[in-house]
Amino acid sequence: MKKTDRGFSLGFWLAFGLIAVLIVLTMVQVDRQWQRMAEMTRILQEQAEDIRRTRGLVRDLEQTLRSGGSRAIAAAAPKEAQLAVPDAFDRARRASTRPDYASGDWLMLAFGTGLRTLTPLVSTDAYASEVQGYVIESLITRDPDSLEWRGLVAEDWSISDDGLTITFRLRRDVSFSDGVPLTARDVAFTFEFIMNEAIAAPRSRAYLSKIRSVEAIDDHTVRFLFAEPYFNSLQLAGSMDILPAHFYRRYLDDPRTFNESRGLLLGSGPYRLANPEGWTPDQGRVELERNPRYWGPVDASFDRIVWRVIENDSARLTTFRNQDIDVYGARPREYQQLLDDKGLRARTQHFEYMSPTAGYSYIAWNQQRGNAPTRFTDPRVRSAMTHLTDVARVIDEVLLGYAEAAVSPFSPHSPQHDPALQPVPYDQERARRLLAEAGFADRNGDGILEGEDGKPFEFEMTFFQDNEDTRRMVLFLRDLYARAGIVMRPKPTEWSVMLENIQRKDFDAITLGWTSGIEIDIFQMFHSSQTLEGGDNFISYRNPELDRLIDAARGEVSEAKRMPLWQAAERVLVADQPYTFLFRRKTLAFVDARIANLENTPLGLNLMSVPVEVYVPAAQQRRR
Repeated sequence: MKKTDRGFSLGFWLAFGLIAVLIVLTMVQVDRQWQRMAEMTRILQEQAEDIRRTRGLVRDLEQTLRSGGSRAIAAAAPKEAQLAVPDAFDRARRASTRPDYASGDWLMLAFGTGLRTLTPLVSTDAYASEVQGYVIESLITRDPDSLEWRGLVAEDWSISDDGLTITFRLRRDVSFSDGVPLTARDVAFTFEFIMNEAIAAPRSRAYLSKIRSVEAIDDHTVRFLFAEPYFNSLQLAGSMDILPAHFYRRYLDDPRTFNESRGLLLGSGPYRLANPEGWTPDQGRVELERNPRYWGPVDASFDRIVWRVIENDSARLTTFRNQDIDVYGARPREYQQLLDDKGLRARTQHFEYMSPTAGYSYIAWNQQRGNAPTRFTDPRVRSAMTHLTDVARVIDEVLLGYAEAAVSPFSPHSPQHDPALQPVPYDQERARRLLAEAGFADRNGDGILEGEDGKPFEFEMTFFQDNEDTRRMVLFLRDLYARAGIVMRPKPTEWSVMLENIQRKDFDAITLGWTSGIEIDIFQMFHSSQTLEGGDNFISYRNPELDRLIDAARGEVSEAKRMPLWQAAERVLVADQPYTFLFRRKTLAFVDARIANLENTPLGLNLMSVPVEVYVPAAQQRRR
């Protein structure tokens, strides 16, 4: 080929490539314009709906004027005029008056596992609850400073002398994010929906089982009637997430669709899904936008809150270093290294604390698999496994001291805990004696224990595959158990598969964690009635004495009388070891320095508080 031909060919292909790039850029720009037009169209449609609703209210007001005269309006108007800002917003209001306060920017977060569903009631993990907390609201919420209950959707409430009736009066200005007013009938519907056996919400039904009925007296008054006294009745009624009846009622006729759904999420909170029916797990992220109809006296500060799914610990750290997410929960092994990184320290804030509501990690021993009892049905075997689990070394060598040993489900700092109880010590000889009593011995000299049926003592330990600390702990425990003649096979598992295995009770042993609270009710996890399919007693643990103590404690409204009952229940759990209770971790968090107003409260760091208290000053905002 001649030089001129080659030059022409090269020029042709360069021109062709340039044209192709321009076409792609044009297509991207057009796509963005269409997205903006679609967004503007949606906003205009919502505004039109709001105008129609306003006209309806005006017509109702005119009818009231004609039928009741000025006295009716005078009676109604002061209620609106005198509507006080609920105490739940005090901290958010104070934040909004700071000199550098500004709204805007995006809060970027990350989940360590993928979510199967965002649909309330059928979701089972803490990540889904975190998202729902920004979208769905309850009648009351705890004050982060005093820990007392404050009104949210409810203006106030009253409790009958016998404690069996709680009446809430609702604010009149609350609406769901689609503009439909929230009324007492939505609260009553929520209870009806949860208690419908066709809805896959067994843990929520168990939680609300003390409530006999929920009745809407009028649009803004709702009454909870309890079947019997319950120590936590105010929290039980007031913290129930309020579902919009107009959105979820259709699923009473089609419960299967609801139970299998992935993204049916609509509420009255400060944020919303752009499409309350359109989220799917394959999106790899959850994105909430500010609710433009939010009723609260203080607007949420961020334009959007986004969670990316980054399952690998190292990848999550890299993403944080690149400033693509704003928060990173450090692993103990890397924490000091990150503190020593001057560049990272200069643009971040760090927090190290043990939350008063810190949850606990555990190993759950499945006592029934495939309708047949397992070796873990014997409490001597479970106690032996706990004696073989050197929690002190796990805390020291895996968690580098950033944790405290867990004695039971109750925090050692809670009055539910019996201070005479201490963590079960590592004691290999004691474990061997218990196993011998249970019929296990090395019958053929191969170093492995066999039961009386001649089968070797071996089992699988299921754990989340992408948590490096858990992986190191499981491998460490495998070696400890092997010294006692027990073969433990680590089984790293995807999160979605773990949830399915729990649902089917298809595992030998599994290591997980439960979230916690100020005073916790252990009914769902350990009461015999909760061994039903989908229940949280997924290890089929049964103890009639524990059932009796749990029932008695739940029904005792006097704290002075209730705490000894919880402590007696704790002693049963420590003796029985349905779980090997491992530890409570410290929070080791790094947060982008531009996030302002971060504060440690008696409920923990206020980063995820709702109402939203944190913000980014205008000069430091970088996402639009």
